Amino acid sequence: MLLLVLSSLGVVTLVTWLLLIDETDRRIETALTSEIAEFARVTETGVNPTTGQPYGSVDEILRSVIAANVARPNEKFMGYLDGEFRWESRRTSPRVLLREDPAFNALVSSVQRPTRGSYESVAGEVRWSALPVGLAGDPAGGVIVIGYFTDQEHEFANEAARLMVIVGVGTALLAAVGAWLVAGRILRPLRDVAATARTITGTDLSHRVPQHAGARDEIAELAGTLNAMLDRVQSGMEAQRRFVDDAGHELRTPITIVRGHLGVLDPCDPDDVADTVALVDDELERMNRLVSEMLALTRAEQPSLLRPELVEVAELTRDLFDKLTGLADRDWLLQSVAPVRVRMDPHRITQAVVALADNATRFTGPGDRIALGSEIVRGRVRIWVADTGPGVAPEDRTRVFRRFARGENAPRSDGAGLGLSIVEAIATTHGGRVLLESTPGRGATFTLDLPGDTR
Repeated sequence: MLLLVLSSLGVVTLVTWLLLIDETDRRIETALTSEIAEFARVTETGVNPTTGQPYGSVDEILRSVIAANVARPNEKFMGYLDGEFRWESRRTSPRVLLREDPAFNALVSSVQRPTRGSYESVAGEVRWSALPVGLAGDPAGGVIVIGYFTDQEHEFANEAARLMVIVGVGTALLAAVGAWLVAGRILRPLRDVAATARTITGTDLSHRVPQHAGARDEIAELAGTLNAMLDRVQSGMEAQRRFVDDAGHELRTPITIVRGHLGVLDPCDPDDVADTVALVDDELERMNRLVSEMLALTRAEQPSLLRPELVEVAELTRDLFDKLTGLADRDWLLQSVAPVRVRMDPHRITQAVVALADNATRFTGPGDRIALGSEIVRGRVRIWVADTGPGVAPEDRTRVFRRFARGENAPRSDGAGLGLSIVEAIATTHGGRVLLESTPGRGATFTLDLPGDTR
């Protein structure tokens, strides 16, 4: 940034200097043109403006014209008579005597017509304009010369450029110091981010990026985003560890049972062999169901596996009711349907509702009522399964959604305790949630609360 600032300053200074030089050169050219025109008018009248009498000689014309005009700074008026220097303006700034320069005298003293040129003197470039002067009755020939010392005229532009460079460099140095201090404060949180990232390992995700109270800039937003990401990663890692531990525990039990019975198997006893084979087959079937449910839960947790489409919720509800009535001998009831089209994955929603209904059949008996329904509530779609079973105890309402968990009053089943976890994962990947309403002894209602997105 400092290089960019200095480069910009250099460009601005150069352009300003060139503009000032150009303006000075045009002013010199204009002055030379106007001075020569004025001298020409004076000499053409043939009358001395000081005395009002006609000029008596060319020498008088030179002296009168040069004396009557005051030279500007860095400007000289000179008069030559018959090739020899004769008169010079009183102001001699700069103090360079061009009349003592033979080369310049030879260049300008004998011109025969108005002439303009440039000459390199010891004081730098001189831009000059010469006007021949003559008078009837006087055989002498004169020349009036106007000279401008352009290097001295350019000094103002040079001084302005020097001042701009000095001020610009000083300002850039002050800006560099300020930028160094400010950049250090700005980049300190980034160093904290890097330091925190180095402390995070595969087994320790507890460290967080320090956040300063009241900070609301982009760095603070970055730190907050990283901390939120670390929270999600840590939560996912902990959930994965719990899942692996629970799955290992669930699989270890049937494996232990199988190994125990195989260890005491009497190969010579056909009845013992038959009983052991039946037990091993049952335990293997249970492990197969456990693995299948674990895979189903993994798929349900991946939003990328969703295949959303516009679904007629009323039609889906009726189709679900037709499927659910074959699960068990219960008093099935279709309470209501929502006449709306919503974008969802009908196969996943069907999987979730069937899991809820299957769970309801486990907690009810023949003749008990299980109800299905759907409705629109404040722009959201709700699909529920309600039963008249024993309900869920208040202390179990959170626990039943955990993996491999069952309620205290849950009947023994062949499931692994992943059914409600799968239902919750399906609802979450749809951007929704699972609601539970239950009164112990009076049944439970599980509701899929989903966004009413129609796009």
